[in-house]
Amino acid sequence: MNAHVFSGTELSTGRRKPSEIVAEYEAKRAALADAMEAFHSAGDDLKRAATVGGAFGNVSIDTGHVYSATLEKSLLCSAWRHFYQFYDFEPVASADDKRLLERMFADPPPFTVENLIEVFGKFQNPRAAILRGMAEVFCQLDPVYRSHEKMKIGVKGLPKRVILGSVGEYGSYGRDRLRDILNALAAYQGLPLVTHVEMAALLEDGEALRDGGEVVDPYEARQFARASARGSDVVQEPKKTMIPARGVWLKRFANWNGHLFFGPDALRAINMALAEYYGEVLPDCPNDDARPDKPRASTAVSKDLQYYPTPRAVVDRVLANLYGLDKKKVLEPSCGCGRFLDGLRARGARVIGCEVDPVRAAMCEANGHAVMRANFLETVPTGDFDMVVMNPPFYGRHYAKHVRHALRFLKPGGQLVAILPASARYDHGELDDLSPQWRDLPVGSFSESGTNINTTVATIWAPKECANG
Repeated sequence: MNAHVFSGTELSTGRRKPSEIVAEYEAKRAALADAMEAFHSAGDDLKRAATVGGAFGNVSIDTGHVYSATLEKSLLCSAWRHFYQFYDFEPVASADDKRLLERMFADPPPFTVENLIEVFGKFQNPRAAILRGMAEVFCQLDPVYRSHEKMKIGVKGLPKRVILGSVGEYGSYGRDRLRDILNALAAYQGLPLVTHVEMAALLEDGEALRDGGEVVDPYEARQFARASARGSDVVQEPKKTMIPARGVWLKRFANWNGHLFFGPDALRAINMALAEYYGEVLPDCPNDDARPDKPRASTAVSKDLQYYPTPRAVVDRVLANLYGLDKKKVLEPSCGCGRFLDGLRARGARVIGCEVDPVRAAMCEANGHAVMRANFLETVPTGDFDMVVMNPPFYGRHYAKHVRHALRFLKPGGQLVAILPASARYDHGELDDLSPQWRDLPVGSFSESGTNINTTVATIWAPKECANG
């Protein structure tokens, strides 16, 4: 695997730099006009070869039609695919990455070093890319895989199987999901990606990949069997292929569902990969009652609370689902560097932030925002805000206190939108009595901020009869 050698413009000895590949592309692009001229000249020569004394024979001779725009697009698409193949990104690219790249390859951006870094930069750390791929695949299968708390190293009780719908032949949705799971596991375990023969063998015999060994393509086997029954010796005996033991097996049912089972080694790999991806960055809060020497967590700011600024892409995604913000009075508790404040103001809202950290509060004020410099949990509720948009601390279950306090700032019927760890939705039940509506954010939404914890968006409405309790 060569993905680790790509680092912008510098590569290890013996490998071409991206700038050198771009230079080759530019040189060939500049030479396309001459190539077109040579092509047309060759066509003219061919037509002249079919004449005597220059007399036209009144026979149409088609020497082909090639357009410069077609050649330029072919060269551009070829350059992008070559770069992807040259640095061997396929083994580390997740299933979602592959789908996005295939769409991009069909209509790629300009082939520049800057664009190469933007598209492929996330693969510079192959292990991180592989772990992200595991999380993307498994988080789509069962809520347990979304929880960082249920994926600690050595945790017990992981699902020993997953259920896939529509597991049919080539092109079926379930088959593609099955391939994605197997490839994610293979990348983590250092095994080759799953081949067409393996997929066909697994669908024919659910035990085919459990222990590995020799398999044949079922289609070729059927062709050979039919030919043999006819007494034909034209069709060759199907070739046997040696495949690795993947430690999984499949049971398919009449309703087209498939149950994919994981053996001990595969299950351990899933656990280790997701535990490593989520990391140990979000330990639970100490129990307040068990720590009498500590100030109450509801009124004190823990020095251990970690700050995860909301990525701009997440801000845009959350605000895209909010309507009627113009002239609305909106509060952002624990506003950090003010990214939500910026986005809300740009959409016409009247925003106020609350931030205890003086440096981050000053950053918001420098951008023209009104900020209450205080620990949010110590502020007095006003009950006059139309909306609260917040990204409270991700530490343990600390978020619940922030959400409940924030609700008291709303007018009757006001709306609260909070980004929370996925464990708030799937594990804790701390907010169930508030009847939140949930919408999960994509895997890795906060990676640029230093945590791979899965996140979800909770939307809660204050009661119309009473908002500030």
